[in-house]
Amino acid sequence: MSRVGVVLEVDVNGEELFFVDKDVLARFCGRIRRLVVAGAASAGRRPRVTLQGLPGGPEAFELVARFCYTDDGGRGGAVTAGNACVLRCAAEFLDMAAADVAAAEAEAEAAPSLVRMTEKALEEMPHWPWHTVVDAVKQCQRLVPLADSTGAFDAAVAALVSQMAVPPPAGDATPTGSSPESTAFRFSCDTKSSSLSLRGGSCVSRTWWFEDLVALGPATVERVASALVARGADHGVVARFLFYYLKCRVAGASAEEKKAMLQASVAVMAKLDRSAVSCKGLFGILRIAAPLRLADACQERLVAMIGRKLDHATLDNLLVPAPPGTGSLYDVSLVLRFLAAFLRGGASDEPARLKKVGKLVDLYLAEVAPDPSLRPAKFLELATALPAHARDCHDALYRAIDVYFQVHGRLTDEEKMKICRGLSYEKLSPESCKHLARNGEFPTRAAVQALASQHTVLKSIVLREPAGQLKPVSLSPPPSTGKHRDVGGGENDEGQVVLYAGRLDLSLENQNLRSLLDGMHWRVMELEKVCSRMKTQMSKMKQPRRGGGGGRAGRSSLPRMCS
Repeated sequence: MSRVGVVLEVDVNGEELFFVDKDVLARFCGRIRRLVVAGAASAGRRPRVTLQGLPGGPEAFELVARFCYTDDGGRGGAVTAGNACVLRCAAEFLDMAAADVAAAEAEAEAAPSLVRMTEKALEEMPHWPWHTVVDAVKQCQRLVPLADSTGAFDAAVAALVSQMAVPPPAGDATPTGSSPESTAFRFSCDTKSSSLSLRGGSCVSRTWWFEDLVALGPATVERVASALVARGADHGVVARFLFYYLKCRVAGASAEEKKAMLQASVAVMAKLDRSAVSCKGLFGILRIAAPLRLADACQERLVAMIGRKLDHATLDNLLVPAPPGTGSLYDVSLVLRFLAAFLRGGASDEPARLKKVGKLVDLYLAEVAPDPSLRPAKFLELATALPAHARDCHDALYRAIDVYFQVHGRLTDEEKMKICRGLSYEKLSPESCKHLARNGEFPTRAAVQALASQHTVLKSIVLREPAGQLKPVSLSPPPSTGKHRDVGGGENDEGQVVLYAGRLDLSLENQNLRSLLDGMHWRVMELEKVCSRMKTQMSKMKQPRRGGGGGRAGRSSLPRMCS
């Protein structure tokens, strides 16, 4: 420097004070020139400017000052891969591009531009060493929003993604702990895709970059993963990286940090193919998110993704504890949301998937039926959530309803009949239908409807099969803990029922059926009256007796049940 002009005090972010030549800095930096002009009224004291919020802080300002002070008008200023991003943001903050335009108008030859020099360096970023690019991405996440407005962040992410598609150099394999196939990998990624790499290769070449990106912030991870998807990367690799990122970072993180990481990961997973995301991993995310208040949009994405994979879920996955204060054991409302998302995904047109979920729901119904806090309306909603063709047989559904009736003994017949609407009697096996007819927990109307439906089924079999080809059908009732009503006249109906098509007069079927049902209903009413009288007399026997012969007289007054 040939001369020293007016000394300018520069306060950078309140951290450090610099003393620089006012004319040298003002020639390159438009912001400093405007601040100097604005403070010119304070004559008699050394001019001072404050740069609050300068990207990179005092270190960046020192690099800018060196650029301005370099001999030959700054043409020798060094821009390296390590400082290109921060210098680009600092140049934007100090308005150095506008200063260059003003200098070009005043001089025949344009002054060197720090903006142009840094942008040229960023264009070479794809050819930088891998770890230098990773450091540039980490640097940019601290320089937001200027890193976004200048394009430095996009350039760094693009360079990072372009290098992920290339296997690591020889001898630069991933550390042992970085492989998501390790036994400590909590979030299982059960995708069966055989091409999980961007360009193929072994497991190490597919995941060699996982470990280096774990230290990135949630917003940056979302940005990098979205760029991978946009570039056409294998969705299985992206999903496995996100699960690995959560596995490494969730432990020990604060609630807000966990929330940010989960929301960023779910936002990217929602863009991936259904087959690429592990169902077990999604339920792992759900368990972590349970005590957190995720954004509504994130919760809906997570529910939708689980719903799409519901045919891969297990009963243990669905047994999610109910939120505190509800009094229930399990979160039935959440499972109903899963089922709604499953059906919205077009599963109604895929019989195999639909029937698999139907079996899963029957298992879940059997688990939640003993919950005394489960309301009848919620139980019915769960039992009828799937379309009719989701179940070929309703035996499991009948057993769940039976358990629910036994636990909820205060239900009225009307409430029970509403729940029985979800039961298709035609899809009950003969054994279950006979058991229902003798089950005292079910209303009489349900028993009559069950027997009538079985009669209809038998009639259709007779009409469909040629005469003489019907085989005997064994009807042996399954064991049960419920109450039983006698609707068949003793034990004579425990044997086999042999159907002969030639002996059935189908023209009189409707009349015979009505007579049979009326007689059955009359017998049930008579039995209920007898039981009522027995209960009354039993209650009288329990009262204190007077005299010694009261017990004998009480026993002799009981009605006889033989006919």
